Amino acid sequence: MAIATFKRYEKKYLITKEKLDKILPVLLEYMELDPYCLNGNEYRIYSIYYDTDNHDVIRQNSSKPVYKEKMRIRSYYDHNDPEEKVFMEIKKKCEGQGNKRRIKIKLREVEPFVNEGILPETKNYLSAQVAKELQYYLSKNKVHPALYVQYDRLALFGKEDKEFRMTFDRNVRTRRTHFRFGESDEDELLLSDGEYIMEIKILGAMPLWLTHLLSENELFSRGFSKYGVRYKRDAENRRLAYHLTDSNANEVGFDYFYQF
Repeated sequence: MAIATFKRYEKKYLITKEKLDKILPVLLEYMELDPYCLNGNEYRIYSIYYDTDNHDVIRQNSSKPVYKEKMRIRSYYDHNDPEEKVFMEIKKKCEGQGNKRRIKIKLREVEPFVNEGILPETKNYLSAQVAKELQYYLSKNKVHPALYVQYDRLALFGKEDKEFRMTFDRNVRTRRTHFRFGESDEDELLLSDGEYIMEIKILGAMPLWLTHLLSENELFSRGFSKYGVRYKRDAENRRLAYHLTDSNANEVGFDYFYQF
């Protein structure tokens, strides 16, 4: 079991391939491609987001609270071997600052941990602490696999500041069933062809050269959550199953909670 902790500010943008091609040469003057981008190619990320039957996690996060958190499983391979190791992550954000805590566990350990609270095996003190943090989250949130997300990523990091990262995600596929790593006929594309999600991840102030580059190319940050976009799309199309009630135990729809 391995642990990683990240604290940083994150800003997201929607960008076309044409603009990416325009700014990439400038980025590469100050940044380098991630080692996972072998021969300059993208790498693929597979994630499973967890939520309650009534989508409480994403509903709360979509209401733009000061503090929000979510849990997911992430892999960089489409293997589904029970002995394969994956990352279990809890992401928190408070007033724009992100904090990600994660442990690396075997795929077969995920279900017993989520459903029964059985801690994965670990010999590392810090990993055990994060596992207990996840265990506490799971005791307060009765979650299960809710959304599968897969995409291709091009990633860069600063030549001088290795904690400064930029990522470009495309070919974002999502589905609400068949929670196994790899493509499925049930996948739905989240973005238009040639569209990317650009994300800047930085611990401190944004470099001046990057500020100028964004301004020159009229790139402005906007909130964008892959899970959130799919949730809003499904909610608008009435494709979500739920059982929500008001204070009088009358069944209501999602819109009821947004009128206050």
